[in-house]
Amino acid sequence: MNIRLILGASTLALATLTGTAFAQEAVPAKPETPRIDGREALQQNRIQRNRADGKLTAHETKRLRTEQKVIDHQQKKYKADGVVTAKERKRMDRMQDAARKDIKHQSRDGNTAASKAAK
Repeated sequence: MNIRLILGASTLALATLTGTAFAQEAVPAKPETPRIDGREALQQNRIQRNRADGKLTAHETKRLRTEQKVIDHQQKKYKADGVVTAKERKRMDRMQDAARKDIKHQSRDGNTAASKAAK
């Protein structure tokens, strides 16, 4: 009886370990990009805040949000293979730098929701 119990316990342990190993292989880890994700969130908040403050027209807001969607799509594409290389991170940084400049320019260019409504 003790032999069956020991054999059963060791078989269960082996099955559990084997199942865990297979589970780890089957699901690739998604690469973490906290810096990129943080910048993306900040930029989306900036667009929303500037729109609410009237510093952006509807057209400018739409264009800036589209730019953010392109960046998000590119990020998902880079993450798809499970690795985001240094070259891909650098490209993402450049895209976000350009978006930051666009947000800054559009929010300070004098075109406001109020000025468009007055015309």
